[in-house]
Amino acid sequence: MPYTSRKRKGSPTQGSDTAGSKKPRVSGRKKSKKAVSSEAAPVWPEYFNELYKVFKALNTVLAFCSSRKNFAITFPVVRSSVEALLHAPLELEKVAEFKALLPEIVKFAYTPRAELRIHSDQHIGAGRRERSPDYAAFQTTGSSSSRVNDVDENEHVLVLDFLDNSRGKKNTGTGLAYALPPALTPAATKKLVERRNERFVEAVNELLSATPVDDDPVILLQAAARDHIPAHPGFGRSRVVASQDTKGKNKAVPEPDSRPSIEDVIEEIERQEWYTEQIAHRRIADAKHGQTGTLDPPLSEAISQALRDSRKITSLYTHQVAAINALGQGKNVIVSTSTASGKSVIYQVPLLQFLETDPHSTAIFIYPTKALAQDQRAALEQLLYACPGLEHIKVSTYDGDTPQDLRAGIRENASVIFTNFDMIHASILPHEDSWRRFLKNLKIVAVDELHYYHGIFGSHVAQVVRRLRRVCAAVGNRRARFVSCSATITKPGEHMKNIFGIDDVVEITEDGAPSGRKDFLVWNPPLKDPMDPTLGRLNSMTEATKLMRFLMARGVRVILFCKIRKSCELAMKTLRQELTADGRLDILERVMSYRGGYSQEDRRKIEREAFSGNLLGIVATNALELGVDIGVLDAVIMLGFPIGGLASFRQQAGRAGRRARDALAVFVADALPVDQHFVNYPEELFERATNDLIVDLDSKVILEAHLQCAAHEMPLMHEDEAYFGPLMKEICETRLVKDKEGWYHTHPKYLPYPSRHVSIRGIEEEKYSVVDITRVGKPGGSATILEEVELSRALFEIYEGAVFIHQGLTFLVQEVSHDTKMAKLVRSDVNWITEPRDFTNVDAMQTYRIREIKDSPHRAFYGRVELLTVVYGYFKIRNKAIIDAVDLDTPPWQRETTGMWLDVPKSALELLRASGMNPAEAIHSAQHAFLNRFALAVDLRTECKVPEKEYKAAASQRKRPARLIFYEPSGKTGGVAVKAFDHVNDILRDAHDRVESCECEEGCAECVDSPSCKEGNVVASKAGALVVLKALLGRPIDVDLLQHEPTDEVGIFDTVVEATSVRTAEGVEVESA
Repeated sequence: MPYTSRKRKGSPTQGSDTAGSKKPRVSGRKKSKKAVSSEAAPVWPEYFNELYKVFKALNTVLAFCSSRKNFAITFPVVRSSVEALLHAPLELEKVAEFKALLPEIVKFAYTPRAELRIHSDQHIGAGRRERSPDYAAFQTTGSSSSRVNDVDENEHVLVLDFLDNSRGKKNTGTGLAYALPPALTPAATKKLVERRNERFVEAVNELLSATPVDDDPVILLQAAARDHIPAHPGFGRSRVVASQDTKGKNKAVPEPDSRPSIEDVIEEIERQEWYTEQIAHRRIADAKHGQTGTLDPPLSEAISQALRDSRKITSLYTHQVAAINALGQGKNVIVSTSTASGKSVIYQVPLLQFLETDPHSTAIFIYPTKALAQDQRAALEQLLYACPGLEHIKVSTYDGDTPQDLRAGIRENASVIFTNFDMIHASILPHEDSWRRFLKNLKIVAVDELHYYHGIFGSHVAQVVRRLRRVCAAVGNRRARFVSCSATITKPGEHMKNIFGIDDVVEITEDGAPSGRKDFLVWNPPLKDPMDPTLGRLNSMTEATKLMRFLMARGVRVILFCKIRKSCELAMKTLRQELTADGRLDILERVMSYRGGYSQEDRRKIEREAFSGNLLGIVATNALELGVDIGVLDAVIMLGFPIGGLASFRQQAGRAGRRARDALAVFVADALPVDQHFVNYPEELFERATNDLIVDLDSKVILEAHLQCAAHEMPLMHEDEAYFGPLMKEICETRLVKDKEGWYHTHPKYLPYPSRHVSIRGIEEEKYSVVDITRVGKPGGSATILEEVELSRALFEIYEGAVFIHQGLTFLVQEVSHDTKMAKLVRSDVNWITEPRDFTNVDAMQTYRIREIKDSPHRAFYGRVELLTVVYGYFKIRNKAIIDAVDLDTPPWQRETTGMWLDVPKSALELLRASGMNPAEAIHSAQHAFLNRFALAVDLRTECKVPEKEYKAAASQRKRPARLIFYEPSGKTGGVAVKAFDHVNDILRDAHDRVESCECEEGCAECVDSPSCKEGNVVASKAGALVVLKALLGRPIDVDLLQHEPTDEVGIFDTVVEATSVRTAEGVEVESA
């Protein structure tokens, strides 16, 4: 559909008359003052007048506490002060009544004592600022090590506070994007007290108005308050279960078979006090009956029995039948259907048929992850064991974890291997002489999750498959059939042809599997203040975890997908805190996080727990986006729009309802432009076509690498163009060694093992070991390796003083050794997180090539690029506010790569400034526009502009050149940057035309926004990007265009300077456009 505006069509509004349509409720949504004053106030029973006196006393004390920064507001402290004012005891039940009346405002819950701290007990080096005052520092005792779902039940205090976002005077002159929490003036404190008193009066009036004539409002309030008396975690699960109430929030979690329907759950959500029209869009996919077909010829009795006994399969769906029939006719097949549609049967059944006919038959099953391979291996072994006559067939995993002493036995005895393309490239093909028995008898090559292979990695895989086909043909096997399975993608047949290099592909996309009803929700966090949208929206993570807790309490098994690892751990930490505060340890012990970086043992343990049905909730990154079988999932929550775009969105949404039950998928939108675009245009989530998966078969860099490998497997000849294409001859003549008979051999610089010089995933990064030393020195205690962290992440996550989160538990980094690549951590319950203060400069250092831009006086450049990352400190952050700033002295991280760049003309820079446009915004958006029109952009990076720097309250000393720069990630060599350089004219024109024609107002994912922007597209200007693109293309700039750009950015300092020329290598000439 056309894009018309990024602005919301309508902000969520608060209901003003909800009490009449729903059951009488203690608190309704807040009415406006105007609405309240226009109605006759009900007469209050004396009980409420007395309650009001208590509230006013409590309000006064809490307001005083709010006016003191970092004051720890615990219930014992508040209670003594209130009792001194009232000259009467403050009962726990009274506070629970306030919580029932004002649930969104009153915080009354047990909190880990450590949540009140500001500083750790460990001394973290010199070179730091003087500490802020710490009113609640204490010595941590009994901290546990990193055990999954370890809850320290005895270190909790009861906290009482009001959460209505009091606003104090903002600190100025800090030079920081975020300020320390403001302190309240006496006048502001007085206003705060009055506002809270008014809210109490409104809440009581609403309760009295909503109470039926025959009911007593006092009894209603007291009954509701019982649900709000906090449960101390120290009493453990037994008390939680024992104190269940049929209406209480702590009733037992239903068994999966007795959970409520998703439709009922959604209706219940809409009745909650905290629901304020967050559901911006709802779509229902109706249940679908399965369609079965008949095989021709039919399966043997043995195979039918195996399917029946091991899988309870008595008939096959139409897409399974079509695929098995096609393979039986000697064709190659790709099946692109929904998640959990039984795709693995498509290649397992033909394997059994081949083995029945010829017991020497072999097969290769290829998976993108080891976890998926292990999962599918177990399923195949069960099937073979249940098949009479095939019980002896040996199935083996052959991957990087396979011990060397077992590999020879696998080569000689295995009929089926579960492997990956890395092993085929580096272990099987280079030793094809040892694999000849296996390759001669190879009947079927199955590649699961084919959509995983695209971009540079997919381009390498395409060449590996061609090498495999060539070696098989050389040993006399041209009969192997290729089958692949994929999620729903556009042009699956074409993608398989590109990967496998074959033409006779049967494409099957009609899904015959049944599916349950599925509800899709687009969930937009409400505005903090509907009367003042500039304050933004409530935190999306808080909304997502609240929704997850609600679903789990009703027996709905949930997976929460997060975009990055840190978000995954923060979400787990939030769930741990909230479930503990609710006294729901029975739920907490059934929630785990799952992401890359965990040890193999931990990941297998979590997978087993999930598959067994023990887990109610999983918090994961896209590591579980692929089809690892983790059992029944009823609901998926996506926290933010996935970095992988629409394809990832649909893959993640498909993880729920894998067993034909009703299911739920919820997209919880961030406040970022890309997310809000899909809130305004939700139909695109379901109807817009995904981008084609690109495989670069014309990359000379990739092709040469694999020709060197192929020539070592067996010398190349001209006829091999049938596998490697027309570019092969030129590369062989110039890069390989030709003998007298015309055969091409590997260049000596690649010998003796060419595959070791070619990394199909990029150079593997060094890793830091993250070690928990909490129990070292204690009886029976020892150090424990929590996980391994890649160098590129380690710099930003494991500096001294950093808070490192593992399974939602917080650790403090005590010591980091860059020599031994080890970080030592201690378990510590802190209530802040740390964010590194860092910068990365991406600088062009030397020009290798220069190209004209058609019809423009400007040029494009290609050459050496230097990346410099410095972490110079960190912030301690609580509730998105900085509570401390610490300086660090860490070594810089330098690396080199290749890239291309375009210098913004001086005239365009001056025009932007004269028109009130921010050059940093214009350049950032122009870079995204360029990448959005480049097919291989997934393997190219750019220098994203950081809002904390660009909108800093003081002038930045770190000025950046006015340059659009694109580079290949360090360690990856696929010739992507040179490809962009060679096609720069077409890409620039396409980017300009897309931005100019796009009907959105401020930019969208189709023009200048990018889902993969690590800075959230905050620093952006669509109009500015168009100015930059027009200037580079030498096109006239419409001055009227510039008049629409707002110029109210007062106090924004310019961070961009004119780009200077880069040193050019000797002999470089300008290439024509």
